[in-house]
Amino acid sequence: MDAPVATPDFYSYAWTPPASVDLRDRFVCVRWSDGVELLAFDLWLRENVVGIGIDPATREGLIDPADLGVNGAAGSATAIIGASIGATGAVAVQFATEAHAHLLHPGWLRHVAEGKHRPASWLPAQMVWTAADRWEPPTHDGPAVLATDDAFAAWINDLVSTGFARLRALPDDPDVALALAARIGAVRDTNFGPIWDVKADVTMAGSADTNSTANTNLRLGPHTDLPTRETPPGFQFLHCFRNEAVGGESTMADGAAVVAALKAEHPEQYEALTTLHWVFFNRGPGIDHRWSGPLIDLGQPGAPLTLRAFYPVRGFPDMSPEDMPRAYEAMNCFSAMAGSDRFQISYPFQVGDLVGFDNRRMLHGREPFSADGRRHLRGIYIDHDDVLSATRVVNRAAARAVLDPSIRRSL
Repeated sequence: MDAPVATPDFYSYAWTPPASVDLRDRFVCVRWSDGVELLAFDLWLRENVVGIGIDPATREGLIDPADLGVNGAAGSATAIIGASIGATGAVAVQFATEAHAHLLHPGWLRHVAEGKHRPASWLPAQMVWTAADRWEPPTHDGPAVLATDDAFAAWINDLVSTGFARLRALPDDPDVALALAARIGAVRDTNFGPIWDVKADVTMAGSADTNSTANTNLRLGPHTDLPTRETPPGFQFLHCFRNEAVGGESTMADGAAVVAALKAEHPEQYEALTTLHWVFFNRGPGIDHRWSGPLIDLGQPGAPLTLRAFYPVRGFPDMSPEDMPRAYEAMNCFSAMAGSDRFQISYPFQVGDLVGFDNRRMLHGREPFSADGRRHLRGIYIDHDDVLSATRVVNRAAARAVLDPSIRRSL
């Protein structure tokens, strides 16, 4: 039986009454019959009572930390004097300065106990792959993904899990990538613009907006885009709008698999790749983006892997001279592994295809193509935050529909 107990968010939770609730100094211990347990701190509980610590309209916090009685003194507004199971199974807590208890949703508390409040929650598990595991991207029907929630959910989960996914049979529309973005979130703008072209055009070289080796017909080895930025774009979406050229097959390797192999098989090179810095910078007139970092940027614990691997914009070793020989040796090892048949796959880029991929994890590239045939791609970037948010939303919607099949799943 559900109960009208508001939660500090807009999500639905199963009604899971606990088996016991007791007060332990400044903590409320909530325990369920299957052994799951949560120790909830008094200040945190007060911050999450709707109407006291949570605004009922926005479901955002109301209490300035400066106004919290951090020492938990007896009789203070944050001191809990009682905790119990309410009549319908909610968790009831009473603060010292108030005459009545406040109810907290037991399903919401349980989702915290189970760790489902963490950033990785509601996201598919990462599937690390090599060329032995797959020979082409996970593929979905483009018009269906643009039009239906179920198809969109299947595609975006493949994208996040595998690191890349392909749409096929998209309409002959140069802005179709923006239509896809409308289902996901904000486009990441750069000096190339919110949507940009990739084509062999000598007039685009040297421009502040379009200067890039990508705008040639040359081979591009395994790389990630814009390592010149403090935070490179999270995901890239490339739409094949025109392709009359011979050659130009796309390549892709899972950088997570390459990094894992380097760590296991070449620990000295791995150490150099994760600690020695290079300066990456744009060489176009009118722009001067630059950043210093390792080729394998592990960031802080829990941060996503960031590979800074685009040799056209790698400029200067930012390290002591004695480290330079091993830095080049390690970089050579990394690039050779990324481009090897063990890790890299190759597939054609057909008109109407759109390939999305994690720009900080996946190492993409292309083979050279003939200069006498038109080849025109259109691309956009969307940050990790928005792609992962959209993924959580569709997965929460699916879970909500299971809780209550009468609810129409909606994005």
